[in-house]
Amino acid sequence: MRTAEPGTTPDGPSTPDEHAAPRVRTGTVDATATATATATVDAARWPDVSAVPTASRLRTAVTAALVRRALDGLPLRARFAGSEDIGLGGPLIDVRDPTAFHARIGTHGLVGFGESYMAGEWDAPDLVAALTVLAGHAADLIPAPLQRLRGLWAPRHPHDERNTPDGSRANISRHYDLSNDLFALFLDDTLSYSSAVFRGFPASRDRLAAAQHRKIDRLLDLADVGEGTRLLEIGTGWGELSLRAAARGARVTSLTLSREQRDLARERVREAGLDERVSIELCDYREARGRYDAVVSVEMIEAVGVEFWPVYFRALDKRLDPGGRMALQAITMPHDRMLASRDTFTWIHKYVFPGGLIPSTEAIEETARAHTGLRLARRDAFGAHYAETLRLWRERFTERADEVEALGFDDVFRRLWTFYLAYSEAGFRAGYLDVQQYLFTKQSPAEGVGRP
Repeated sequence: MRTAEPGTTPDGPSTPDEHAAPRVRTGTVDATATATATATVDAARWPDVSAVPTASRLRTAVTAALVRRALDGLPLRARFAGSEDIGLGGPLIDVRDPTAFHARIGTHGLVGFGESYMAGEWDAPDLVAALTVLAGHAADLIPAPLQRLRGLWAPRHPHDERNTPDGSRANISRHYDLSNDLFALFLDDTLSYSSAVFRGFPASRDRLAAAQHRKIDRLLDLADVGEGTRLLEIGTGWGELSLRAAARGARVTSLTLSREQRDLARERVREAGLDERVSIELCDYREARGRYDAVVSVEMIEAVGVEFWPVYFRALDKRLDPGGRMALQAITMPHDRMLASRDTFTWIHKYVFPGGLIPSTEAIEETARAHTGLRLARRDAFGAHYAETLRLWRERFTERADEVEALGFDDVFRRLWTFYLAYSEAGFRAGYLDVQQYLFTKQSPAEGVGRP
């Protein structure tokens, strides 16, 4: 899963104050925080959460004014300790430590907004509802002049997080190798970490596994996977799609960069008695070999990075025999917001998905058209299903907080993941994010190919 870019909304000025010195939380809440800010932060593990940057009075005042301007006309309530609520009414954002909140946003934009939540400086009784309002007004939160100057103040991606073969391995490992046991706590028994397809709403947890199988079956049907199909899967997850394809009689080669996922997927394949039909390989998509009748890739393109999208599509095109079919599931965002935010380093990059970028439908289709012989045959959107999938994951993650802690993940990590899951859900509920299933078909040589 690659979802919910907090940085797709304007991040705010982020140039550090030359005279700033951090205030550090080491085991207790900072003295300037209110008594209700309860997060205890391990400074060694979370240095940028424990350290509140000391912004100048001018920066703090400007930030507070911009925040007030942004929130005052929204259908929510923002409560700042010691002052009246602002907003038009609706879900509550309770800012317990306004000084730290404004310092973080004024210095690090939306990276600071997320870190402030991780530190317990603000909260919301209904976090998804509050974030849905913000996601629904993402394009209007920052004044247009500041948005036009985004390139001057927005943080840039670290060079070492480029999705080169080595960079991709490191980026993938930072998320997917956290712990198989962690993911098992909130996913269903299929261990599927992508949007399900439900029969109706509201979705229920006892139907999540069936809804994940429905999603997988739709993709396999699009790719016409059946007895004898040579199938290449880019992005193994924990192996459910490979198992389901093999049960249809396909011969599957599945590629992953996560050692944790590879090991568990292989174990599941052995337990299912499908070793002769499924090969799980620790391999970059650029290193794939062989020819296939079909290619399937589920929510992996979000990890590719904009500079490597042409490489990704050419690699898949090269592996596919003429007449073959490629089924792709991808999270998407509006094209204008993708263009505005694609070079910005965001909270989601820093703490959840380094190196990622959610594409637009226009970007996907133009890249395939310009660089391959793949022809778009079908596209289906089902964003509302992702919102429900994320709700079920988030509720389960919250219910099993004690078990998450027992695995060694502290309060700050749990707030981080709560924010990530809630922000992602909010993006889909607001319609700011969507998810698509694509079918591309491989043209024959006589039909011509795209530009190199």
